[in-house]
Amino acid sequence: MISSIFKNREERCAAFAEADLYPVLSSEFTLGRPVEEVFAAVVRGGARLVQLREKNRGKQFLYELAVACRAPANEFGVLLLIDDHVDVALAAGADGVHLGQEDLPLAAARRIAPELLIGNSTHNLAEALAAAPAGADYINIGPIYPTGTKQVSCGALGVEAIREIAPRAGLPFTVMGGIKARHIAELRAAGARRIAMVTEITTAPDIEQKVRELRSLMIDKQS
Repeated sequence: MISSIFKNREERCAAFAEADLYPVLSSEFTLGRPVEEVFAAVVRGGARLVQLREKNRGKQFLYELAVACRAPANEFGVLLLIDDHVDVALAAGADGVHLGQEDLPLAAARRIAPELLIGNSTHNLAEALAAAPAGADYINIGPIYPTGTKQVSCGALGVEAIREIAPRAGLPFTVMGGIKARHIAELRAAGARRIAMVTEITTAPDIEQKVRELRSLMIDKQS
């Protein structure tokens, strides 16, 4: 099995700090295109942080997908993250795992995966404040806008949640949930620098070009 070019948690955190667009890939939202092809397109387009998320497929499928994506991730210097499953992330040589509030507790994940980059989905200030002491490296704040790609009980938080949560969380953060190109300016004005998207990227006719366009919107507005 191919190892990651990122050798430890420190290197992974440093690479995360430089990321901007955060594609989240799921086979149910690719218009029938293989996820491996979508992954290749997003990394050619310049994404440096990619999550594989399969809510409705088994662990074997996710493991084999992650193994297949490891070589192109290394070629382009991309952090490869797995949604939900610490065991799959470790077995496949991924760089990190993203955990929800109902997944393996952060502290337990950190004990068994000390070198992985660990992210945590948060939906309010209390969850965000609990993430750093438990061992998370970053949090996601969301869903910002209404989304159809994931079932959530809290509803859309709105952009104001970024201003409320991010300054107090004590961790780097991403934002996610119903985000389209037209939202980028508003999100960046609220302080977001790492923006996760699903269908805006994965249903585009030309995924590589779409990634380039979205990153240009983010880069052009950096101060």
